[in-house]
Amino acid sequence: MARLSFLQLHLAKNVPHFFSDFLSDFFSGMSTPFGQFSDICRMIKIEHSIFALPYAWAGAFLAARQIPPARSLIFLTIAMIAIRSFAMAFNRLVDLPFDRDNPRTKNRPLVTGSISISQTKAFCWVMAIIFILACAMLNTICLFLSIPALLFAASYSLLKRWTMMCHFWLGATLGLAPLAGWLSVNPSVPEMAVVLLFFAVTFWVAAFDIYYSFQDMDFDRAFGLHSVPVCYGCESALLIAGFSHIMTSLFLLLTGFAAGLSWPWYALWLAISLLLFMEHRLMRPQDLRHVNTAFFTLNGIISPVVLCGVLLGIYV
Repeated sequence: MARLSFLQLHLAKNVPHFFSDFLSDFFSGMSTPFGQFSDICRMIKIEHSIFALPYAWAGAFLAARQIPPARSLIFLTIAMIAIRSFAMAFNRLVDLPFDRDNPRTKNRPLVTGSISISQTKAFCWVMAIIFILACAMLNTICLFLSIPALLFAASYSLLKRWTMMCHFWLGATLGLAPLAGWLSVNPSVPEMAVVLLFFAVTFWVAAFDIYYSFQDMDFDRAFGLHSVPVCYGCESALLIAGFSHIMTSLFLLLTGFAAGLSWPWYALWLAISLLLFMEHRLMRPQDLRHVNTAFFTLNGIISPVVLCGVLLGIYV
């Protein structure tokens, strides 16, 4: 594959942080009961919201087959932001003993003391309550499932202590987004298309989380943490990530068939498949210069493209 241009490398380095840096600068002086707003954005990696939110909206559009009710979209969005913020803050809390010793994470707000442990615990409780209330505003099914969803999202942070399947658990956590979108509009058993989209997201996230874990291989091995690269080695980890990308592409293709989407979905599916191939080609355990490109930049493109494909597949 051709060498990345200077412009591509510049974008890969800076795009992942543009949104969070913008928010940090814009709200630099804003203080909250949980700490400075900019520190909160850094703690929960606000820019990573781009991964799950488009899939939730896609699930809502598949359920409605038209523009979903504004009420559903509003409270779905609030719920998605709240549960993601809860999960990230909880992850920072339970991983604090490791983050203090990991050179890669030494500047995280909870490690530096910019945000205290008590503030983070309070933030988790508030986000959990907002999530439950947003689910209650959607429908009874969403409210009933809100507590299991919170427990499922929190479990990822603990699994890495016992199993390398943590990557796929994280994938399944984000994979719940299209199912949540469906239920926010149509509180009934989701159609096969949304179930297939769940599996597509699960494998998609697992693949890039495996890539991301290459950064911490030595640390994870020293501290007894589990990941696919630690358990199976670099080459096998790349093969598992590649297989996960193949499954992602396959499940996205089947989603289009099951949902009866029109030709734009398949054109964008082909583009997504090529992006996944590029991502796999970029990732090399011995050379992590392109990890932001593989982890954030390309994947940050894929989820909005999936949403666009669903919209065009419905309306064209």
